[in-house]
Amino acid sequence: MANYRLKIIDKAPVTHDVNRYRLEKPRGFTFEPGQATEVSLLKAGWEAEKRPFTFTCLPSDNYLEFIIKSYNGHEGVTKRLGEAKVGDELEIGDPWGTISFKGEGVFIAGGAGITPFIAILRFLRKKNRLGTSQLIFANKTNDDIILYEELKAILGSKFDNIISDQKDTAYDKGLIDKGYLKSKIHHFNDQHFYVCGPNGFMKAVMGNLKELGASPDALVFEK
Repeated sequence: MANYRLKIIDKAPVTHDVNRYRLEKPRGFTFEPGQATEVSLLKAGWEAEKRPFTFTCLPSDNYLEFIIKSYNGHEGVTKRLGEAKVGDELEIGDPWGTISFKGEGVFIAGGAGITPFIAILRFLRKKNRLGTSQLIFANKTNDDIILYEELKAILGSKFDNIISDQKDTAYDKGLIDKGYLKSKIHHFNDQHFYVCGPNGFMKAVMGNLKELGASPDALVFEK
């Protein structure tokens, strides 16, 4: 397995605790939209601390991009990445992952679980292949929604947001439970369902989808 030592060429905030990182792109490097890689920060004591992050750029872009949430409550890799600057170096490996576009369907994301879907949705828009695909995005507050404007531009009315912890939100309120899925999805037995988020979120959503008639073979997630 190859490793690539790459400089950060651009860094910008996306939300209050999420940053976009653009890196140099190795010659000939490619990946499928939805795939991830192992990333480590080349700072003393952190070189061996590898974490999986998803590419959010398109394979045709001349840079590599990651959108990463920093968990600042503990001394971990994402906090250190949040402190990184342009010119700092990261190490990445080869691409891997089981999330890829299988056909039109429903993308269901919790928080930073949106990241595998960013590259896929950007790719589908570029190729004019969005079709009937829709996105349901769960967050704690309005300020946690990653790339709201871009996702709204891509999906229009096929973009639903649900907020769990903010009482005055103008979006749907609550959690993605069985009733909510039933209210937003018109049919369950003939399309794909792409699910990504925290483990408990994924377990609950996929269990509800199966109970509503989705085939286990139609569920696309990181195994």
